[in-house]
Amino acid sequence: MDIIINFLQKIAPILLAHGIVGIIAFCVRLYMQGEKFRKQTDETGKVVIVTGGNTGLGKETVIELARRGATVYMACRNIEKGDRARKEIVKETGNPNVFSRECDLSSLDSIRKFVEDFKKEQRELHVLINNAGVFWEPRRLTKEGFEMHLGVNHMGHFLLTNLLLDVLERSAPSRVVVVASKAHERGQIQKEDINSKVFYDEGVAYCQSKLANILFTRELAKRLKGTGVTVNALNPGIADTEIARNMIFFQTKFAQTILRPLLWSVMKTPKNGAQTTLYAALDPDLEKVSGQYFSDCKLASVAPAALDDQMASWLWAKSEKWAEITI
Repeated sequence: MDIIINFLQKIAPILLAHGIVGIIAFCVRLYMQGEKFRKQTDETGKVVIVTGGNTGLGKETVIELARRGATVYMACRNIEKGDRARKEIVKETGNPNVFSRECDLSSLDSIRKFVEDFKKEQRELHVLINNAGVFWEPRRLTKEGFEMHLGVNHMGHFLLTNLLLDVLERSAPSRVVVVASKAHERGQIQKEDINSKVFYDEGVAYCQSKLANILFTRELAKRLKGTGVTVNALNPGIADTEIARNMIFFQTKFAQTILRPLLWSVMKTPKNGAQTTLYAALDPDLEKVSGQYFSDCKLASVAPAALDDQMASWLWAKSEKWAEITI
């Protein structure tokens, strides 16, 4: 008995310390979940496209839109994963008007095909959510030769949005929602090496693409003034999704057993990470708000580089040329 008592006396401080740490981590996690979009809206009859809608923040966004009665098109790179996600969402929400369509944002041809097929099925589009993205990719090129972060996060959505503008304008009031990131604050548009041919760093390339998202948002908002189509960007926060799957470090045993549990306390769940997207897409108070940036379901400021109108105009002209469009 004495042995047991002595053992318990020795481990009691350790258990107490672990318990305190656990409570602190839990409280931090609750705080880090951010604001929620709590307004109840009826989206019956509304048509929405969500890129990357089969996983992570995109899937949570589709689930909530479907619950509210919207007709939702998931634009997915992998159609098999998209179809599986669609079945799960339909079963969970009871809304059969959820569709999975192939749209590889690293291929401009795939984007054009997606839009062509969508326009055959629908005459209206009330919300376009540019959610899909890549993060920390080793240097690879899209089908057309764009650096992958720039090609998917910016160019793919640039073309998709422009090809859908006629439907968005016909359906006004309508919205374009761009999922950007706080990482834009560390971004710079490398005019002389925007495709990262001379120098490549995964983080630098990602931050550049997120800055491009906000420059695109602000420029498009100016061009659509008076049309009834609004364009806003947002920061979803750090969410526990698959987006970091390409970071080799996070695949190590150390990261999985030590670092991931530590990061758990500061990461949003995918559902909570989708709240600002839903706010920007659905809040009635934002019907006429355009060219803005939101974080945690409220207006937020952007980095000075994101306010550079000349750079936004330059990037738009370059993107039009690369996408071979004039709108």
